[in-house]
Amino acid sequence: MTEPHWRHARAGDLVAISAIAARIHPELPERPEVLSEKMRLYPDGCRVLATGDEIAGYGLAHPWMQQHVPPLDSFLIRLPEAADCLYVHDIAVLPGFRGGLARAYVAEIEGLARASEITTIALVSVYGTRAMWQRLGFQPAAADAALRDKLSSYGAGATYMLRAIPPRDRR
Repeated sequence: MTEPHWRHARAGDLVAISAIAARIHPELPERPEVLSEKMRLYPDGCRVLATGDEIAGYGLAHPWMQQHVPPLDSFLIRLPEAADCLYVHDIAVLPGFRGGLARAYVAEIEGLARASEITTIALVSVYGTRAMWQRLGFQPAAADAALRDKLSSYGAGATYMLRAIPPRDRR
């Protein structure tokens, strides 16, 4: 087996992505068609964790608007023209492969954001992962009533988090 590494997701990876999503997020199900739309709308933000011929995880991200969480299992239809964040819809890694790989995906997503002149990455922490995201530089953000209502569909303890992308060293 080769060392796990992130690569761009391909249409043929959807079956594996959907299977991992169902295993990792049984209480937050999403249809394969919804996941496929994210891959079609913003392929650069969609990666799989490849281990030889197997897929052990995935990450899905796309440009979005801060404080506006996309509803789970819903189509985006299109991406906003004036996006002000890169939204990490999901990072899911099978248990036997965890340990630092989310950090590598976030680093790749940060590069995408920089290239698009986006200065913030956003996500919703679920399943008590808030401390892990904080170690990766994300901070809980204040949520208004509308955002709190949307977060409720993500389960108890869901937290909206932001990570500012530091300016590049200009030396």
